[in-house]
Amino acid sequence: MRIIGLTGSIAMGKSTAARLLRRRGLFVHDADAAVHRMLAPGGAAVAAVDAAFPGVVRGGAVDRQALGARVFGDAAALGRLEQILHPLAQASARDFVACHARRRARAVVLDIPLLFETQAEKRLDAVVVVSAPAWLQRARVLRRPGMTEARLAAILGRQTPDREKRRRADAVVTSAQGVARTWIELGRALRRLSASPAIVWRPGWR
Repeated sequence: MRIIGLTGSIAMGKSTAARLLRRRGLFVHDADAAVHRMLAPGGAAVAAVDAAFPGVVRGGAVDRQALGARVFGDAAALGRLEQILHPLAQASARDFVACHARRRARAVVLDIPLLFETQAEKRLDAVVVVSAPAWLQRARVLRRPGMTEARLAAILGRQTPDREKRRRADAVVTSAQGVARTWIELGRALRRLSASPAIVWRPGWR
């Protein structure tokens, strides 16, 4: 089974690419969605986050706005949060891979925003990076509610630069020319990657 990583910096079009990959029939694990479930009522991260950041749990769920305010601009606090969330997200991905291996899927996609930052590429067959020009990225981001230049700068400061992601990628897909073009480029990337050797999946995959 081929395990493909999907990543891209903020507002580069990764979520659109993941949706298109699902339309192509691939199984996609969304790390962000998994984390959101962990922070919801009964989620696996709620108790640990409550202990680390008292006051951010309300009604049995983590208030993500309150949590964001606590960690924004505080590297130590963000590090504590990542130590809670990253292992849980990785466990969710392992379960996803194991499930589809049992079903004899030919390929799965792991949508991981911080793929290179967490060295996740070491357990993947290939990495697809979604990219766009910096001016377009900035325009997209600043249309989001509550987003500011300072917040964008802080986010980009924690992410591997786009140029470095593109350099390390096995395939680069642009989102700058519309969804139709992204669809075509994803198809080309998948055809090219399908010719490369696949990892032999084992239950100990990590």
